[in-house]
Amino acid sequence: VLILFSFPLHCVRRKGCIYYSDFSFVCDYQQKKRVGASWSSVCRWRQLIIPNMTSIHNVLIVLFVCQKEELAFVFEMLQQFEDALVQYDELDALFSQYVVNFGAGDGANWLTFFCQPVRSWNGLILRKPIDMEKRELIQNQEATLLDLRSYLFSRQCTLLIFLQRPWEVSQRALELLHNCVQELKLLEVSVPPGALDCWVFLSCLEVLQRIEGCCDRAQIDANVSHTVGLWSYATEKLKSLGYLCGLVSEKGPNSEDLNRTVDLLAGLGAERPETANASQSPYKKLKEALSSVEAFEKHYLDLSHATIEMYTNIGRIRSAKLVGKDLAEFYMRKKGPQKAEVYLQGALKTYLAEGWALLVTHTRKQLAECQKHLGQIENYLQISSLLAGDNHLTEDERKSFCQEILDFANQQTENQGQKIILPMHSFAQLKTLHFDPPNAVVHVGGKLSIELTLMSQMPIPIQVDQIAIHVHFSIEKNNYRKTAEWLTKHKISNGVISFPNEVVGFPWSRNNLPALELYEMYERSPSDNSLNTAGIICKNVHMLLRRQESSSSLDKPSGLTLEDGAHVLKCQNLILEPGVNKITFSTQAKEPGTYTLRQLCTSVGKIQFVLLHIYPIVQYDVYSQEPQLKVEPTTDSLLAGIPQKVKFTVTTGHYSMKSGDTLQLSNADAMPILYNPESKAVIYSNTREKVSESSLRIQSSEKITSINLPVAPAYHVIEFELEVMYLPSATESAEEGENTTNKEVQRKNKEKQKLDNCMATVDQKVTIDCPWSIYSTIIALTFCIPFNAKHSLLSAGKRKYVQVCIQNLSELCFQLSDNNLKNTADCTDLQLIPLNSESQQVIYSKQSIFFVWELKWTKELPLSLQCLFSVSFCPATSEKQSLTLKPFTYEFQVENFFTLYHVKTEIFPPLGTEYCKTGSLCSLEVSITRLVDLSEVDRDEALTESDGYCTTKLMYEVVDNSSNWAVCGKSSGVISMPVAAQATHKVHMEVMPLFAGYLPFPDVRLFKYLPHHSAHSMQLDADSWIENDNLSVDKNVDDQADSSSIRSRGSLHSAASGEHKGLPMPRLQSFSSGQVFNCSTGMQILVIPSKDDHVLEVNIT
Repeated sequence: VLILFSFPLHCVRRKGCIYYSDFSFVCDYQQKKRVGASWSSVCRWRQLIIPNMTSIHNVLIVLFVCQKEELAFVFEMLQQFEDALVQYDELDALFSQYVVNFGAGDGANWLTFFCQPVRSWNGLILRKPIDMEKRELIQNQEATLLDLRSYLFSRQCTLLIFLQRPWEVSQRALELLHNCVQELKLLEVSVPPGALDCWVFLSCLEVLQRIEGCCDRAQIDANVSHTVGLWSYATEKLKSLGYLCGLVSEKGPNSEDLNRTVDLLAGLGAERPETANASQSPYKKLKEALSSVEAFEKHYLDLSHATIEMYTNIGRIRSAKLVGKDLAEFYMRKKGPQKAEVYLQGALKTYLAEGWALLVTHTRKQLAECQKHLGQIENYLQISSLLAGDNHLTEDERKSFCQEILDFANQQTENQGQKIILPMHSFAQLKTLHFDPPNAVVHVGGKLSIELTLMSQMPIPIQVDQIAIHVHFSIEKNNYRKTAEWLTKHKISNGVISFPNEVVGFPWSRNNLPALELYEMYERSPSDNSLNTAGIICKNVHMLLRRQESSSSLDKPSGLTLEDGAHVLKCQNLILEPGVNKITFSTQAKEPGTYTLRQLCTSVGKIQFVLLHIYPIVQYDVYSQEPQLKVEPTTDSLLAGIPQKVKFTVTTGHYSMKSGDTLQLSNADAMPILYNPESKAVIYSNTREKVSESSLRIQSSEKITSINLPVAPAYHVIEFELEVMYLPSATESAEEGENTTNKEVQRKNKEKQKLDNCMATVDQKVTIDCPWSIYSTIIALTFCIPFNAKHSLLSAGKRKYVQVCIQNLSELCFQLSDNNLKNTADCTDLQLIPLNSESQQVIYSKQSIFFVWELKWTKELPLSLQCLFSVSFCPATSEKQSLTLKPFTYEFQVENFFTLYHVKTEIFPPLGTEYCKTGSLCSLEVSITRLVDLSEVDRDEALTESDGYCTTKLMYEVVDNSSNWAVCGKSSGVISMPVAAQATHKVHMEVMPLFAGYLPFPDVRLFKYLPHHSAHSMQLDADSWIENDNLSVDKNVDDQADSSSIRSRGSLHSAASGEHKGLPMPRLQSFSSGQVFNCSTGMQILVIPSKDDHVLEVNIT
């Protein structure tokens, strides 16, 4: 060990050295490098041995410290200040670790060497590069903990100044001072009272003056954030010395305080020579501050104000308020409550904004004492009410503050009429409000009750003189006659209004703060990646600790005033128990309008606790309603033709029904009113409670139906039900027939068919005379026709049939009977033979029933027939009606129902074969036969007369929409057809079956071919243009060349191409559904598959 502590160093004596005037290194760069490496190696070996020498003698520890410092001197003389600073930092860290271990019970015996009682507390010495006095104490093993720490820091300070890092000096100094205080407690070092405060105070000022000596004023002002901590610590320690030495007490220091002051000054020793000539040295400031009360006050106030100003300038408002709070405590001890109040209010404002509950409570107690000394009665009572409801105080403290309020409230003074108004939130909180009736709507003269739930914050029962609700009355423009139904729909249903919970005295609750964003933090050594430190950091601390300077303090009265008004609800002589209390207010409505609850006032003697604004907004409405009559169906819709119940609702409003008051209804032939002797009228109150029930008397004449109303008071409701039945007219508007030739009308009909599933409606108006008005009331009832009827014409050769479809669109089921179809023209040559087997049938909801009649005639009939269909109906589930119901009728017109042409299609297999085969050509023959002679239907543009011989042009088209056949050759053409009975025209073409099996015949369509020179050919109707590969429809149709193209399917009805636009083209006109009969519709022919030989080549390798 001794060998390790000896180190040969070749030095040359030389004058002019900085610290050691007799030694200096004379070597080049390489020598400097080798010297530094050699010293570092020796110290590393020593450092490895020292931790294991817990029982070694103190002299070895001292030798290690000295050798470590010699290495630092070497680096310093080599101008390697960073390496020199590392040596002192290692010593500092090593010593701190030993102290911590000692406090944990794992201590070294040599630490007791530094646990000597403190006898000198003259502070840090930073004005000399080396404090030789303390260095000698360390070498002589006479240094205390403060001596060792002071010496090490003085050397660190010197090196940091050389490194031009003066602001790090202040940071390290603050850490050193706090650590030394804790280490002395940990090592249980004996320190006289106040000695440590003196040492800290002197050290803070010494560091500040050392920094001021190496920096200019601009740099100091720009880096206040680095030094303000030392100013604050010095202020705190000076305050402690003042309290310790009796310099803050009202009577001044006593003899014991003076003796303590003398002992503290003696421990400072004599002033150092380097500061003897300085007028503002730390030694002189401390000695002067402890010399008298006035001097202490001057120095303490200067330091406090300077610290507050620095904190404010750098934005650390919380720290500034904390220093101001200490300053307020000082003023209170000096009997200066006026000055103390300003600082306490500022601190309280900050704590309230940030939600520091315990700090708020403590500051309020100080502020209450201050305001009591100042005689600010109103402010003091408000603070007392807040403290009386503060759960952070003990029960006795809360009761004492509550008693202060009651004592003042019960005082007898000359001016008894003057009241002190305080906010209610500190006295009691409004929790819920309950209306009865629940919808908070009442008529004029009605009664309304309001139940409040108050949470008393006081710790004892309070005798309350009066609790009053101030109500604001308003009449909305043009809405002062709102009905009860309208008000009920726009009001709350259960009548309970809850108010948000409020933290007493806090404008923002901590619950509104964002959640903590905590993250783990690890710091590892860059050399060996070992873990140095671990911790937790909060990334949103700026959100949690941000200031709320814009908030106003809730403790300061802000001009509380009560609204003056005639509408006040009162409840007197109550006792508010701690916790939940329920108070009920009752009122009788007088004027119609809206009443808004604005303020809540609780009177306790001379004090009134006021809730300025009741929020959310609470209102109740008083209405004065005119009598009203409402007629509505009891079901979703009224159906025509059957009895339906209708509900009459009479709202009396402000009118009282008297004996003899009647409703007079004008009778309508289409809607009779059915009287039931068992009809009852029920009277309800405005809250829908049943009051009475009486029989309904109805008197009916030819034109008037009179309903006697029962006697009922104002603001009640009379309800009764009657049966009405709408009788539809004899004829309904017939729908457009399918035989219409106007294509635009056809398109409109297709759009109408989308609405077929909706019932047609009919409005029936009724005029009612009411006893409370001289004017008649007109009410419209909407009836729905439950059925929808459609007709169609069916053909079988020359035989004709009329089919009528009845569709039930309602939700009910009906029983149909007595169906009938007749010709309204009373033609004796026409017979309608019914083909319906059942006389009665049930038609269910959303279903249809068809009725069919065959038309038979003996002579030629007109071109159109007017038909009237009728069927009796009644609900299938109802009992037998005593009243005969009117049947449902449907009138329609049938046109062009004679068969003009007979079309027959035949397919023949190829010659020599019995069946058609796939892929082989077959012969198709279309035979068109005229069945009647010339009639009025044929007289159109297509008719040509020559010498009494009439012909018309027809166009045929063979279409296979199922893609079973391929038409070879022309698939369409124009023929000239004689207009004579049994005239026949045959068309031959070839078709090829594409599939095997029973294939349906291709469709054959027939059209009238209107030439282009007609006036109608100029109409550019998209449905009349023709574009076909096989046929060009123009004036040279007959001369066109044949085409050999094969088409599988096609249609002549396509939009015209661009080359035909604007040209006078022929057009086609479709026949009515009964004019052309195709007897081959639905026929099939057997097609067998063809026999093909297929060769499959297989390669085998």
